[in-house]
Amino acid sequence: MTLILAILMLPAALTMPVARAAELSPGDDPFYAAPADLASHPNGAVLGSRTIPVLGLSIPVAAWQLRYRTTDSEEHPQLDVTTVLVPPVPWSGPRPVLSYQVPENSLDTRCAPSATLRGGSDTDMARIMQDAPFIAEALRRGWAVVVSDYEGPQSRLFDGVTSGRGVLDGIRAARSFPPAGINAASPIGAFGYSSGAFATLWATQLRREYAPEVRFVGTSAGGVPTDIPTMAQLADGAEGAILILLGLARNEPESRLADLLNDEGRRALRAAGTSSCGADLAQKFSDIHVDDFATVPNLLAHPAFRNAARPNELGRTTPDTPLYLYHSVTDEKIPVAGYTALVDTYCAQGATLTAIHSLFPTHIGAAAGEAFGGLNFLADRFAGTPQAPGCVVR
Repeated sequence: MTLILAILMLPAALTMPVARAAELSPGDDPFYAAPADLASHPNGAVLGSRTIPVLGLSIPVAAWQLRYRTTDSEEHPQLDVTTVLVPPVPWSGPRPVLSYQVPENSLDTRCAPSATLRGGSDTDMARIMQDAPFIAEALRRGWAVVVSDYEGPQSRLFDGVTSGRGVLDGIRAARSFPPAGINAASPIGAFGYSSGAFATLWATQLRREYAPEVRFVGTSAGGVPTDIPTMAQLADGAEGAILILLGLARNEPESRLADLLNDEGRRALRAAGTSSCGADLAQKFSDIHVDDFATVPNLLAHPAFRNAARPNELGRTTPDTPLYLYHSVTDEKIPVAGYTALVDTYCAQGATLTAIHSLFPTHIGAAAGEAFGGLNFLADRFAGTPQAPGCVVR
C-alpha cells in the first residue's frame, strides 16, 4: 500500500517546491563521458552504473542509470545512458519491461531524460509532467520501466536511426544488468508519445535487422510525428520549427541545408548544443520564422530541407510487432493526414495494428485521453493474449 500511494502521488510531487541537491548537467558529469575503448564493446554493453533517487525524491522504487554503447546513424560508436526503474512489487515469472520513450524535444543533453529523472531543475521537472502519470501507472502494475536517452550525446532530434538504435541498445543494456532482475525471458513492450512515439516506432521498425533478439510483444505510440516538412510549416513562428530546422541542419550535413542559413541562422546553429531545450527556444525565438534564418525564401519547401527530412520519415520498413496507434483528428501540432498515411502504409505492407483516430481534442488532449488504452493494449500482450492479424482502423 505504501508503494501504491507513493507512485500515485508522484505526479503531484513533481509540482511541489522541494530542496534538491544541485545535479551536474550531462556535459559536466563524468558519468556521461565515453571511455577510450568504446568502439571495442558490442552494442548494448553496460559500461558503468549508478543508483539514483527517482526525480531526487524518496520513493520506494529501485532505480539505476546505465552507461551503454550504441551506434548512431553515421555508424559511429557512442555512449548513451538509460534509466531503469523497478518497483518492489512481487511478480510471478519474468517481470514485464516497458521501454518508455519520453519526448525529449531538445538539441541539448541538459534536457535528456536521464538528467530529468535524476532530479534536474524545476523547469526540467515540468517537462516530464505529461509522462509522470503513465510511468507511475506502469510501475503500479508491477512492470519495470526503461527510459533511454535515445537522442544520444549529440541530442540528434528527429534522427530516426540514431533514436531507434538508442532505444534497442538501452533495452539490451537493461536486460544484461543483473541487479534489475530482468533478463532475456522478460517480455518487452514499447510506448511513446509525440517525439517519444517517433523513437518508439523507429525502434520497432529497426528491431528485426538491428537487434533481432529484442522482441517486442507490442508497441503503443500516439501523436506520431509524420511528414516532417508539413509539421515544421505548421509550427513556423514558434520554437518547434526552429528545433526541427536546426536539428536537421546539424544531423544531415550532406543535405547542404546548413549552407542556406544566413548569419543569424548560423549563429543559432553553432549555439544549438547549449540551452536548446524546447522551453529555452520558446523564450529565445518567440515569433521567429524559419525564413528569418535563411538566405532563400520558403526554406521549408526547399529541396535541401526535404532531403534532410526524408531519411528520417517513418514507414520505410514494416514493424513485425503488434501495434496500437492513436492520434487526435484535431491535432494542432502534427496534422492527422500524415498519421493516416502512415497507417495506410503499414497496413498495405502487412502490419498487425489497431489505429485510433481520436476524438480527444488537440495534441495534449489525445496524450492524456488515449494513453491508458495504449497501456492496456500492452498489458494484454504481456499476459499472452494474442492479437489478431490485420488492421483495425477507427
